[in-house]
Amino acid sequence: MASCALQGGCPSDYIALAVSAIAMIVLLARSTLPFVVHKIPCTKGSGFWLLIIQIFASFDLLFSMVMGINILKIKKRHWWQSCYIWAVWFEGPFGFALLLSCRIVQAFQLYHIFAKRRLPPIRSYILLPLILLPWIAGAAFIHVKKPLNPRCHLRGQWIIPVVCLHALYIVAMVFMTWSVQHIKFRFHEFKDLLQGVIVSAASIGLWVVAYIMNEIHENTEWLQVASRFLLLVTASILVLAFFSLSISQPLLSQMSLRRREPREIGTMSMALGIPDSGLLLPRGPTPEIDPNEPLDKLLLNKRFRQSFMAFADSCLAGESVHFYEEVHELGKIPMDDTVRRVYMARHIIENYIVAGAAMEVNISHRTRQEILGTPDLAHPDLFNNAISELMQLMKTNLGKDYWSSTFFMKFKEESRSQTDSNELMERVIGWDISPRLSSVHGADDPFGQEPPSKGHRRQCDSHNSDSW
Repeated sequence: MASCALQGGCPSDYIALAVSAIAMIVLLARSTLPFVVHKIPCTKGSGFWLLIIQIFASFDLLFSMVMGINILKIKKRHWWQSCYIWAVWFEGPFGFALLLSCRIVQAFQLYHIFAKRRLPPIRSYILLPLILLPWIAGAAFIHVKKPLNPRCHLRGQWIIPVVCLHALYIVAMVFMTWSVQHIKFRFHEFKDLLQGVIVSAASIGLWVVAYIMNEIHENTEWLQVASRFLLLVTASILVLAFFSLSISQPLLSQMSLRRREPREIGTMSMALGIPDSGLLLPRGPTPEIDPNEPLDKLLLNKRFRQSFMAFADSCLAGESVHFYEEVHELGKIPMDDTVRRVYMARHIIENYIVAGAAMEVNISHRTRQEILGTPDLAHPDLFNNAISELMQLMKTNLGKDYWSSTFFMKFKEESRSQTDSNELMERVIGWDISPRLSSVHGADDPFGQEPPSKGHRRQCDSHNSDSW
């Protein structure tokens, strides 16, 4: 006991190490499984990278505590094993501070998006280093003054400044969380922010007690062992409680991880409860489709839009139609429901408008900047200019080839069979057709389409050569 209390390697140390390893495995599983199960492409937005940075900071915090507080019995022979490398830099600016800074940035984004109804004025990759500056300055000052003893413990006069630095970041988190407490979030963002505040404040309280007890009773062996165990286990709980998908990836947080239910909530419109989103409801005879009618009028027909979207996807040019579909769903949300409109607008911007987005649409730079710089994310005309530009693009590149494609032929057959079915049902039970019995998930392929033939591929190649 005497040797392990000073040099590490006690049974309780290994138990704490196992707890931290399990916490890290659970954290990695929570962060990666939704992407693996639903095969969602990784985006280049700040929300995704903030999650990656949080995982990095969590690992840094746990590993630096293992190295800095003598959890393992390791002889410190090299410069990189110094207390100032692990206990000051990796545990401070690149661990706990980075973890809290990511949460402050997330709260800052939520405040501007939902309270101000506009995109944040400062990019995340600029704001995050600015928030870290006080901690980096403090770590540099400690490194120069070297107040740590050989056991990596601070001297008594340094404890209060270090605790105040921790408290400063928690106060900032409390302030940002309070600024959005009036917003009626739909994906538990406020709950996760509040949970982060409570857990981080409790962790600081426990750490302060452990530090003070270490300083006062530094030669008490059982206290050294107990404090190490408490510090590492508390940090493990902190990294798990701090991680949240709902703030940066709200749609992903609502998806089931069971492979049998991959499309239970497959789109933002379904997650927001927009009426008839993702459903085909044949409540009457399917109207005839006239190729001479304007494309924007034809796309108002749900079945035609699904068929046209499948054709565009087969030509690797489906972004414009998917964008139209999302904007069409946005139009169903009432104007006074600003929170849901902002959710949908942010989803569209992150997936279609931001440069490098997974389904970035081909619009002019001026239109893109107008959307990104909008003073009101809930404005009804936010995407009108983009829709006008993309409608011209779809008419030029997709419209003509669609009418001679197998997708249109199958659409006509489906429409004809649906009309015949409706007439038969009308003769038997009248006009009262239950939507519950006839609804089809829009995410399913309603046309039973086969892969496009070689002739169709040549059509796609011909229209792609004319794209902007």
